[in-house]
Amino acid sequence: MTKKRRNGGRNKHGRGHVKRVPCALSGRFVPKDKAIKRFVVRNIVESAAIGDMQEATAYDGYTLPKIYVKMYYCVDSAVHARIVRVDQLQLAATEPPLAGSAALAIEKSNHRGFPFQGGQC
Repeated sequence: MTKKRRNGGRNKHGRGHVKRVPCALSGRFVPKDKAIKRFVVRNIVESAAIGDMQEATAYDGYTLPKIYVKMYYCVDSAVHARIVRVDQLQLAATEPPLAGSAALAIEKSNHRGFPFQGGQC
């Protein structure tokens, strides 16, 4: 059977088992090495209210603290929420081939000026 990826979609080389983490969107438990990880740094106060907070504070030059969160997503939730995109090579493999002059134009552009290609001399 052929393999789609050399790493099998995981980062678990030499380890037999990896702990599971919950997906932030769906709640599904995913192996930690397979999960899509994003480190999110956000302000505690949303941007619309920052001005009001600065006016109301008694301290000058006070910087608001930030929230640091590591988010884990399962693959299908990350694709659905557009956190990651589907690989363009996979999309090209599923599209039907072009017909007529469009296919010929692509063939010529792939030629790159080499007169003999594919063993034809």
